[in-house]
Amino acid sequence: MSMTSTDCAVIRDGFPRPNPNTPTNVLEQLSLKGKTIVITGVADGIGYAVAEAMAEAGGDVALWYNSNDAAIAKEEYLGKTHGVRAVAYKVDVSNYDNVQQTMNAVVDDFGKIDTFIANAGMAISKPLLEQTLDEYRKQMSVNVDGVLYCAKAAGAIFSAQRTGNLIITSSMSAHIVNVPVDQPVYNATKAFVTHLGKSLAREWRDFARVNIVSPGFFDTKMGASPQTVQEAFRMAALGRQGDTKEIKGLYLYLASGASSYMTGSDVVIDGGYTLS
Repeated sequence: MSMTSTDCAVIRDGFPRPNPNTPTNVLEQLSLKGKTIVITGVADGIGYAVAEAMAEAGGDVALWYNSNDAAIAKEEYLGKTHGVRAVAYKVDVSNYDNVQQTMNAVVDDFGKIDTFIANAGMAISKPLLEQTLDEYRKQMSVNVDGVLYCAKAAGAIFSAQRTGNLIITSSMSAHIVNVPVDQPVYNATKAFVTHLGKSLAREWRDFARVNIVSPGFFDTKMGASPQTVQEAFRMAALGRQGDTKEIKGLYLYLASGASSYMTGSDVVIDGGYTLS
């Protein structure tokens, strides 16, 4: 629908909205002191690096894990090292009742949730014709249902608070098909959550921000396999996989007041892989 200059000049009730009370100093903008951040999939890899970033910036962290109990020891380490509150919760994100119960427990324990980072994910790298339907359903249950369940439960809290921040971990594979592994189902799940995040940024515009991070290959258990790592090196403009410390600042930016004018964005951090 086109608009005339007259249409554009119409004064709309409630606009412009007020600017946030964000500090002018950029380092103060990046501080998370007094904030509560929930991160899923925190036992290792990108999830734990993100939890570190939030704690290092002074934020209290709720660490959601499922199969890897290493998160319990990491909870104690983050709390003692950075002087923040850190609590680990065992959660199956593919079970909505479990997600809702744990979300309520976090609010009871911390009083609020400022930022929810839906990071948990999995990949079964097989061509579709070699993948079983059970393997397909497992990926969908974690990568799609898990993100949607977390978003739904967190969004209800954000709506009640009239403030909130959702960050979804997607993948560069949502943007391209020439990744050096056969993973069509994984690629499709990440395309789903990317577009879900953009849609929620519009739906929740009155009370929450929503952004997406799309990592490329990082040196984690979900990074390039031994069979494909040389291709990952060749395709990335920087010629290597990323170190998880190199993604911490991006999540911190999105979780902090420094990104207060940013919503609906999908930030690709892939060493230039998708330039190829």
